[in-house]
Amino acid sequence: MKLAPRAENLMERIALMANLVPRPLLDTQIAFTAARAIMVAAEVGLFEALGKDDQTAEAVAAACGTDPGATKHLLECLVGIGYAGWRDDKYNLPASMRKWLLQSSPSSVVAKLAFQSIEWNLVGRVGEFVRNGKPLDFHSHLNAQEWAIYQDGMRDVAANPAVELAKRMPVPRGATRLLDIGGSHGLYSTELCKRHPALVATILELPGAVDRATEIAQQEGLGARVKHKIGDALSDDLGEATFDVVIVNNLVHHFSPEQNADLARRVARALAPGGVYAIGDFIRASHPGAGGGVPAVMDLYFALTSASGIWALDEIASWQRGAGLTPLKTIQFPSLPGWVSLPAAKSK
Repeated sequence: MKLAPRAENLMERIALMANLVPRPLLDTQIAFTAARAIMVAAEVGLFEALGKDDQTAEAVAAACGTDPGATKHLLECLVGIGYAGWRDDKYNLPASMRKWLLQSSPSSVVAKLAFQSIEWNLVGRVGEFVRNGKPLDFHSHLNAQEWAIYQDGMRDVAANPAVELAKRMPVPRGATRLLDIGGSHGLYSTELCKRHPALVATILELPGAVDRATEIAQQEGLGARVKHKIGDALSDDLGEATFDVVIVNNLVHHFSPEQNADLARRVARALAPGGVYAIGDFIRASHPGAGGGVPAVMDLYFALTSASGIWALDEIASWQRGAGLTPLKTIQFPSLPGWVSLPAAKSK
């Protein structure tokens, strides 16, 4: 999936076809200003105000505690980019956006938009990264409030893929023990436990992540079956034949090939016969441009903010094979383009 300029009339279509439009300016000035407008609108509660009823600009400003004149400019920007509607001098929230921008929706991404204010500053350092090649270890610098914002945002991203994964994950018959390494908010574990009533999940996480993550699990009503344990994926002994299923989502991009291979070996030892180890992440394309825009952008983002960037499918499968596991069919997710889960099984 790629973002691209979209013509809104015949003249614009002709201009795009003739390469008369300065696309670099659309992809920067227009894109980053529009992005910031969406983030700020979510931050001040503008979408929540529009979600209640059609509102004048003055009424929206009163509900959000913002300046009426500036709020009107923001609303008109949002109308122009399709994030708000306008009729009879009142503004509204389009039906297609209610799913994503109202906090009451199970698919809401409002918390992720809040975390993107932190990411905004991180991405602003791409130039520094390109010049010196030194990634930002931002996780080690998050304070308690930022950890909470981060985990709430990651929960938003996982909401739909977690449901899909629970439906399609090859969970062994009779499985009761699930280990979720770096599972943070625990939504993947929660959905698997809902789908498989016999499962009990242990989420291995860093100390800074556990408090808020535990709260999220309790909100899902599975606090008794989804427990957090403080630990380190890079060094902890995971036991022997201790788990039936082990999942690692959005974590391997933080590790080197050697670290991922070592983790796979420890996971394989921890799996019971017939157990499954599934790795979920964005996947690097076989060659530049093959996978579309989302994986390419995420590769740069994770190279900037972690130790490696994303990995190709054959690289992930090589860690699993090297640990004596057999890779199974890759699971793809319509709700998260470019993200897959690759399960691998231990022999019985």
